[in-house]
Amino acid sequence: MKVAQLQVCSMNNHQSTPGVPSQVFRRIDELHALIDVVPDAMVVIDRTGAIRSFNKGAERIFGYSEEQLLGENVSVLMPSPDREAHDGYIARYLETGEKRIIGRGRVTTARRRNGDTFPIELGLGEVEIAGVLHFTGFIRDLSQMRESEKLMHSLQADLAHVSRISSMGSLANSIAHELNQPLTGIANYAGAAMDLLDDPSPEDMENLRHAVSECRNEALRAGDIIRRLRTFISRGDVELEIDSLRRIVNAATAIALVDGDGRDVDFSSQFAPDCEWVLVVPVQIQQVLVNLIRNALEAMQDTDSKRIRVYSMCEGDGMVRVSVSDSGPGLDPRVAERLFHPFVSTKSSGMGLGLSICHTIVNAHGGKIWAGPSELGGTEFSFTLKRADLRDADG
Repeated sequence: MKVAQLQVCSMNNHQSTPGVPSQVFRRIDELHALIDVVPDAMVVIDRTGAIRSFNKGAERIFGYSEEQLLGENVSVLMPSPDREAHDGYIARYLETGEKRIIGRGRVTTARRRNGDTFPIELGLGEVEIAGVLHFTGFIRDLSQMRESEKLMHSLQADLAHVSRISSMGSLANSIAHELNQPLTGIANYAGAAMDLLDDPSPEDMENLRHAVSECRNEALRAGDIIRRLRTFISRGDVELEIDSLRRIVNAATAIALVDGDGRDVDFSSQFAPDCEWVLVVPVQIQQVLVNLIRNALEAMQDTDSKRIRVYSMCEGDGMVRVSVSDSGPGLDPRVAERLFHPFVSTKSSGMGLGLSICHTIVNAHGGKIWAGPSELGGTEFSFTLKRADLRDADG
């Protein structure tokens, strides 16, 4: 069955749509049972955002019955801020015809009936029925599908690999390569000096002085190499690109929640519209957010009221502030001052590298990262990024 046909069949005849002949709905009603056996969730909405079909797969993952949602706005299935902005997305598309999401798959988050936020893979399509435009969403619950979990874990591994290579692997390889020559020189000159000292003579003193001098020069050269490597890390010579902060946060949230850790967590996000676009290496900033969100989830394991809020705000000097706030127990003052140092961890089993990696990545982007008390009662981690002009992004 073709996708367009499948979309038409998924319309439910219990909610009439103006302009659609009754024989179309009779045909749809006959095939609705077939749509219900599709394992993925399928949701069909009209141009106002009202739900017109909600198959069995959607009932399973969202916890609603079709009867409860027919005629309701589809935003009820979305966490904030997509819930408030969804009708605006449709209106913009109807006005401009610009397809930003339709026809493309993306990883984002959704909200169950019980309030849980969970990661999904969303595909959107459109179809006209008797001249009336409708939209169809194909939804996979990434928190419950083994194949998708493997894919997401692979993506997590890739993200971790990218950040570790940039902050530790490259540094170690560079040190091994760059320091090999001066260290070899030091060893050779030191060996020659020792040979001369075995049977010293006045005529060998000049050679001995030369060997010791070269040892000193090679040691200074090694120190200069280390300084240059540290300067490279702090300056962060990375190639930045323009990307949507909302997209980066949504993707990072989906990755962080893939193991079902968002259960019983009130998760919300809010973005300042005037600083939506940022100059970043997207995969690295995703890693920063994944680390911070996972830290927040782990901090709230023994907390009764679990809340996470991700928000952005415009800062001066062309920067954007991104914050991850939780309702956990807060920071231990003993580790707060050294929080971003390597091998400093608030977890008994942690290596203390996650926040150090975040610090390296943010610094490489020309920003800064810090932590403080949260209005939710726990900890708030904030970092800054460079803003990008929306006109540059559209161009």
